[in-house]
Amino acid sequence: MGRTLIAPSILAADFAKLGEEVRAAEAAGADMIHVDVMDGHFVPNISIGPVVVKSLRPHTKLPLDVHLMISPVDPYIQDFREAGADIITIHPEAGPHVHRTLQAVKASGAKAGLALNPGTPVDALDYVIDLVDLVLIMSVNPGFGGQRFIDGVLPKIEAIRRKIDAIGRDIILEVDGGLNAKTAPRVIAAGATALVAGTAVYGGDPSAYADNIRKLRSPA
Repeated sequence: MGRTLIAPSILAADFAKLGEEVRAAEAAGADMIHVDVMDGHFVPNISIGPVVVKSLRPHTKLPLDVHLMISPVDPYIQDFREAGADIITIHPEAGPHVHRTLQAVKASGAKAGLALNPGTPVDALDYVIDLVDLVLIMSVNPGFGGQRFIDGVLPKIEAIRRKIDAIGRDIILEVDGGLNAKTAPRVIAAGATALVAGTAVYGGDPSAYADNIRKLRSPA
């Protein structure tokens, strides 16, 4: 499946210097920058909006991988696209018509992602897989960083891998939550092609970021 993509989550970065943190992650070998957007309604936390995404855009050439944990989601898709989002990932539970929402993401010019929470069934993907460019498997319940990896998502990763392989499309299979040098090999073995990591990348001084990313991508 090729080189594993690493998407550092700015949720774990130093918010007082986000621009520097994003530049440091890019210099350290990151492939995407993961942006967690939370509204305090769909998930029990509040993070950022389009203004912050727009302010980050000049600081990196990497794709901005924006995960919208908000409801309703449809009214904000164009705002995040115009702010600089390259990938916009939504949850099937965030609106009444997931197919229409994914169409709106595609129409905005962004790549479309679908996020599956630990309790969201695999078949939520079945009738929209032709629209998605990325599937995000949550290996924690969304809302907070630093949570422990949920082992029960491994069969889900394997099942989604089989679905993607069966249709032959180049869809990124991303996993987010509790990833570190110990859990990363397990999700890669299950079929993941991209890893979202917050504290596992942004732990320590920026001089450590490159080694942190290396350990996630190719654990010893």
